[in-house]
Amino acid sequence: MLRALLLENVHPVAAEILRKAGFEVETRSGALDEAELIEALQGFQVLGIRSKTQVTRKVIESSPGLVAVGTFSIGTNQIDLAAASSHGVAVFNAPYSNTRSVVELALAEVISLTRRLPALNSALHEGIWDKTADGAHEVRGRTLGIIGYGNIGSQLSVLAENLGMRVVFYDVQEKLALGNARRVQTIEELLEVSDAVTIHVDGRPGNAGFFGADFFGRMKAGAIFLNLSRGFVVDVDALRAGIESGHIAGAAVDVFPSEPKKRGDQFDSPLRGLRNVLLTPHVGGSTEEAQEAIGEFVAGKLRDYIATGSTTLSVNVPNLQLAPTGVGRIMVMHRNVPGVLAAINQVFAEHGANIEGQMLATRGDIGYVVTDISDVAQRGASVKLMAMPTTVRLRIRDAFDRPEFPPGPAAGL
Repeated sequence: MLRALLLENVHPVAAEILRKAGFEVETRSGALDEAELIEALQGFQVLGIRSKTQVTRKVIESSPGLVAVGTFSIGTNQIDLAAASSHGVAVFNAPYSNTRSVVELALAEVISLTRRLPALNSALHEGIWDKTADGAHEVRGRTLGIIGYGNIGSQLSVLAENLGMRVVFYDVQEKLALGNARRVQTIEELLEVSDAVTIHVDGRPGNAGFFGADFFGRMKAGAIFLNLSRGFVVDVDALRAGIESGHIAGAAVDVFPSEPKKRGDQFDSPLRGLRNVLLTPHVGGSTEEAQEAIGEFVAGKLRDYIATGSTTLSVNVPNLQLAPTGVGRIMVMHRNVPGVLAAINQVFAEHGANIEGQMLATRGDIGYVVTDISDVAQRGASVKLMAMPTTVRLRIRDAFDRPEFPPGPAAGL
């Protein structure tokens, strides 16, 4: 029986898709720590998580039956991708499905902070009628500075221009400017001209703590600041100091260096209690529309990988997709060294197996070859393929669409 474990309130559509594909699905509402996850994964081939569960090297090494991990989010920094690759575990994410939801939240926060709505709201809840235009502005004609011009940053750029904002952006890679957006060469240049600064960078280790006191000091006096990307990229103590000094007029933060594991847990941050500061619990992509789209996308990728070996859009293993030929299929994840394909085909030749279709792709230290032959289990070729020192993981689907998961070499690469 194929078994999938889905954690952290993954949208129900994911479980529905996997069940229809023949999986037994177990769902849990919260994240698991390392020891809990190792215990829970015994007997499961597929794991689905969001942003809180950490899939460490120890988890992967302790779960030899694990074949694939789906993170129902954009980021993958909660997974040890190198360890997953070396043990033949394919990882899939959802790089596009929640883009619109994050962009809409960012726009709403820019408008809210520019009009000082959090502070005015707090005053009224305290019984104070603070009717004034002081410090409140239209966003039309103001400049939005976007740090990170990927899927989210570029779509935000387009919609911000539709509101009449000027847009400047900075990205470490060459990116095509959309509309009238203007690329700047340094973050410092962006900070000097921006009335609102928003960060949309990825979770690579090099981004940790990069936006600190120096950058906050270089922002225009009275500008606002948003972080809807990763909690660890911003020095929150420096942000608090900038707000308390009045240099920064307001902030919106959706992600934090340390976040609770599950809904209802206690939350603490240096940013609590500040006026004109919006704090949200990592909900940038948490709309019903986005979560359903993410559930469909990632569950579909997991289903297709188990069913056909397709690794299209996997973040850590070679990407390929071989159209089914109607016969059995052998999928070999292997060390990327010269001569592996020839050796695999020699095994097939020795067992009289006629190759109906074949595709090979490589990525770093890993190679992946999918081969369609008749009678994949009965000819005995799989035993020899498993014994090859280059084999990391072998999977089989026979002509009757029955999966087999022979255990791969325990040590990986």
